[in-house]
This record gives sequence, structure tokens and C-alpha cells, in this order.
Amino acid sequence: MDDILGVIRQRRSVRRMKGDPLPPGTVERLLEAARLAPSWANTQCWDFIAVTDPEMRAALARAGGPKNAMPVAPLIVVACARPEASGNRAGLGYFMLDMGIAIEHLILEATSLGLGTCWVGWFDEDVVRRALGIPPEVRVVAMVPVGYADEVPPERPRRPLEEIVFWNRWGVRKAR
Repeated sequence: MDDILGVIRQRRSVRRMKGDPLPPGTVERLLEAARLAPSWANTQCWDFIAVTDPEMRAALARAGGPKNAMPVAPLIVVACARPEASGNRAGLGYFMLDMGIAIEHLILEATSLGLGTCWVGWFDEDVVRRALGIPPEVRVVAMVPVGYADEVPPERPRRPLEEIVFWNRWGVRKAR
């Protein structure tokens, strides 16, 4: 079994990509990783659009995302959700959590294959919806360009465990 913590540590937001094609079967493998994600009551509220056409990638780049990745990456995965298919508890719609887990599965699989990704959440949803013919009841949650990195982004700082973990009760830090 692969070292998942090692893959997590390697993952970076790659904003500069090469246009080199992906090996056969790669797109399906990435989408399979997303498909296997857990979801609210196994409702699987997601749909994914694998965009490989250069003109379509250029149209999506106009909606937002890193300009040195979106039109260049050989693949953009557009992650869509059907909110009514997921759960809602105490006013919290779980479709975003469901989508987050599925997208992260895809991103970690891409990282394990030596590919770069960038989770794009800031974009004009209406532009994406029109470009891809997405119906109004479906939400576009994210776009993920996938390709070979043309940069090696540095590791981003993370707060140490001692600052983010309480033990057994809020405010109780682990005794040293």
C-alpha cells in the first residue's frame, strides 16, 4: 500500500502547468478515485465533466482560475453537485462536504501519479454553466486543472498540532 501521508505532504497547488498529454487511462483512474469517495448516506451527489478539448479549456479559463494552468493543462475536471441529492442537518447542506471529499480523492490520486493540480473555487459559475450546458439545478463546485507541473511550489506553512488539537474537551491541551 502506498504511503498516503507522503502523498498528502507532496500535494501542492500547481498554478503553472505543461501541456504534455496524460498517459492512457489516467483520466479514468482519477475519476475512479473521486467515485470511491464517501458521501452523505452514500447519496453520491456528484457528477464530473472531464474537459480535454482545447477550446473548451480556453472557455473555462475565461471563467477563472490560474491563467498558466487552465488553458494549458491537458485536463480540467469540473466537479458538479446536485444539492438535493445530499443531506441537510441543522441547516448544514452536506453536498459541499461530499464534493470536497471526492475532489480531494481525485487530487491525491493525481499527486500519487506525479501530476499537478490546483483546486479552483473562485470562478464565474454562470460562464462555466453556459460553456458546458450544465442545468440550473446543478451547482458547479470546483474546477481542477490536471497536468504535469511547470513549477515546484514550496511547502506552505501549517499550524503545529499543539495549536490545533484539544484532548477530550475544548481548551484542554495535551500535557507535555
